[in-house]
Amino acid sequence: MSSKPSHIAYVVVDPEEGSDRKTQWHPVGAIWSHSKGNGFDLVIPPGVTLSGRIVCTPRKEPDAE
Repeated sequence: MSSKPSHIAYVVVDPEEGSDRKTQWHPVGAIWSHSKGNGFDLVIPPGVTLSGRIVCTPRKEPDAE
């Protein structure tokens, strides 16, 4: 695995129909691509319990301030 993940995994919670709340994205893990390019490792830290829709998006570098 490389030192930085290529993607971040989120559990996405949609608001109830008719609600004025926004969709909530909760980061739950990180994803590294295999060195041979044919798969991924999803790493979820201990103590995280998951259920629902999981979305994986490319990792963004934090803004340097």
